[in-house]
Amino acid sequence: MTSIIFTDTTASILSESSLNGHLSPRLFTRKEVIPPNEDLLWRIERGVVRTLTWGEDGTFITLGYWGAGDLIGYPLSKINPYQIECLTGVEAIAIPQHLWHHYTNDLLAHIQYSEELLSIVHRKPVALRLYQFLVWLSEKFGRDLEQGKLIELYITHQEIAEVLNTTRVTVTRLLQQFEAEGVLLRHKRRIILCLSNKKIINMSLKNR
Repeated sequence: MTSIIFTDTTASILSESSLNGHLSPRLFTRKEVIPPNEDLLWRIERGVVRTLTWGEDGTFITLGYWGAGDLIGYPLSKINPYQIECLTGVEAIAIPQHLWHHYTNDLLAHIQYSEELLSIVHRKPVALRLYQFLVWLSEKFGRDLEQGKLIELYITHQEIAEVLNTTRVTVTRLLQQFEAEGVLLRHKRRIILCLSNKKIINMSLKNR
């Protein structure tokens, strides 16, 4: 039988996360980085995080966006550096190694979302890449409205550019064109994606 050895950091986190034998949520603030730990996975109960790395020139590379129900953690990646940044206030449960087998479906979902995003990042032209990324966001963080699907996650043009390996200027230009053509609407600082307008969307993407 394999024994699991917890570091002092792991033991401290688990002590804070345990209550009467049950795992209880730990709270993180916006912009806080979830502490690196190879012995723990985190299940998000509330809020949004992004996983990211960066190149030698300091350029950020976003690896994924994760919300309620998603399983994340440093053991899921071999990328170095690797960071988990809270984009909102976050409530998450620390899950030790000996409980990971209870979360098989969540682990599979993590792989599927990661591969789906990876496939989007390599689509051409950039307009199609951007549109499909917005669809991906709407499926994870969207709310149905009469006009379409409201993406409740606020994400800057620079952050979108970092995901899609393009420039902020290109993202801004395409979003403005999408809005002019009826592909999306603005709602304060959020985007409403007009998914039902397939004809306009197809014409818009073909003309890029």
